[in-house]
Amino acid sequence: MKKFLPILILLFGILYIFFIPSKPVSIKILFKLIPMMLIIYYAFSQRPYLSLKYRSLILLGLFFCMIGDGTLIWFVVGLSAFLIGHLFYAAGFIAGWRYSTFRMLSLVPIAIYAYFLCSNLVNSLNANGQESLVIPVIAYSVAISTMVFTAIMTGNKSAIFGSLLFIISDSILSWDLFVETIKYSSELIMITYYSAQFLIARSILNRASTESTYRVA
Repeated sequence: MKKFLPILILLFGILYIFFIPSKPVSIKILFKLIPMMLIIYYAFSQRPYLSLKYRSLILLGLFFCMIGDGTLIWFVVGLSAFLIGHLFYAAGFIAGWRYSTFRMLSLVPIAIYAYFLCSNLVNSLNANGQESLVIPVIAYSVAISTMVFTAIMTGNKSAIFGSLLFIISDSILSWDLFVETIKYSSELIMITYYSAQFLIARSILNRASTESTYRVA
C-alpha cells in the first residue's frame, strides 16, 4: 500500500484541482481534504524516521494545515490553523537543526522577501479598507518565513524544497486575494501546495539510515 500512496496523492490532487466543480462547497472541501489525509498517512508510514519528536511535530503540522484547508472559507480561522501548523513545522525543523554558516545566510533573502511581500499586502489591505486583516497577515508571514528558515537549517532537501514551495503557494494566494489577480492562480496554488506538503511529509524519512541498511544488505 505504501508504495502506491504517492500515486494516489497525485491522482486525487489532479482530480481536485482540475475536475471537481466549485459547488457544492461541501463536496469541494471534501475532495480538497482527501489528498491531505493521504499525505498524513504517507508521513505516518515513513520508516525509519529521523526521530520521534521530529515525526510527531511534522504530523501535527500536517494535521493543522488540513484543518486550515477545511476552514479557509472563514479566512481568519483557516489562516490561524495554518499559522499553528507552521509553528509545529518550525518546531520540528528546529529539532532537526544542523548548523551551517552558509545556510544561516539564507535568513537575509528570506527577510527581504518577507518584507517585500508584507509591505505590498499591508498597503493593499489598508487601501481596500481591510485593516482588520493586517495583524493576522503579518503574523502569518512571520510564521511561514520562520518555517522556511528553520527548514533550510535542517539541511534536509525534502524539508527545504517543501517549505519553499509552501511559501510560493501562499504568496500566490495572498497576492491574488489582496493585490492583483493572477492567471491560473487556483491551479498554481494547489499544485505547489500539495507538492509542498508531500515533500514535508517525506522529510520524516531517515535517508541515511535507509541507505546504510541497503549497503549492509
